[in-house]
Amino acid sequence: MRVQAAPGHQDELFPASVPSQAVLGTPLLLTDYSGLGEACQRWTRRPAPVAVEFANTQVVIMRRHDPSFHRLTQACDYFAPDGMPLVWCLNRAGAGLRDRVYGPTFMRQFLDAVPATFTHYLLGGSAECGRRLKERFSQANPGLRFIGEYHGRCEADGRLDPAQEAAVIEGINRLSPDFIWIGFGTPKQQAWVHRYKPQIKRGVILSVGFGFDVNAGMKPDQPLWMQRLGLGWLFRLWSEPGRLLGRYLKYNSLFLWYLFRDGIRSRSVETLES
Repeated sequence: MRVQAAPGHQDELFPASVPSQAVLGTPLLLTDYSGLGEACQRWTRRPAPVAVEFANTQVVIMRRHDPSFHRLTQACDYFAPDGMPLVWCLNRAGAGLRDRVYGPTFMRQFLDAVPATFTHYLLGGSAECGRRLKERFSQANPGLRFIGEYHGRCEADGRLDPAQEAAVIEGINRLSPDFIWIGFGTPKQQAWVHRYKPQIKRGVILSVGFGFDVNAGMKPDQPLWMQRLGLGWLFRLWSEPGRLLGRYLKYNSLFLWYLFRDGIRSRSVETLES
């Protein structure tokens, strides 16, 4: 992944000149790992926070099927195509993407190469997870600057521990990190962005969820061949059947149903204005 320091001049902010395509109603960026990484660096110059969601099929279906979740994710500015089935849908409409932009991989590639001029804040996961993340990424990129972290509780509605809530938000604004990495998982991290983004002064908010555990070495990630075949969900189901069986049965079935229903109406994938 190629990551460059942001240039000094005010160039056009990606992805204003790059089209998106909507799959089942969610606008997905037509980009790759490098393109998104370079865009994130430019977004740090904006005077307001920018929220990036890595949208897999579950997120897309929850936005389509659950009005309350759709309202939560209205706080997200951009959606990266995190799942291979979404890439296949986009490519069938002519997108020409070679790969998805998988949150855990993006986090790893970006932090391994990002210049030391940028700063980072970790939000979510356990304290041990945070320690491992900082150790792993600092070894790969010695100039990396982690300037803050929070590993406390996050409720289903996105609210932090009331005893720490004000201090955490004040700390983020005082430290003013360029990148805020969130690992609460779906739907807590989307609820957090919806609740607190209006209180954050600046920075790029990246909801990577499972990326915390994977990159910290606390949970195994799916093999690359399974990722390419769109079978990552099967690996995670095998790893955590009790937690994920009901979720995957529901959302995978709904994904196929909505594709079929919208496909009949030629509305499953829609090209948006650039």
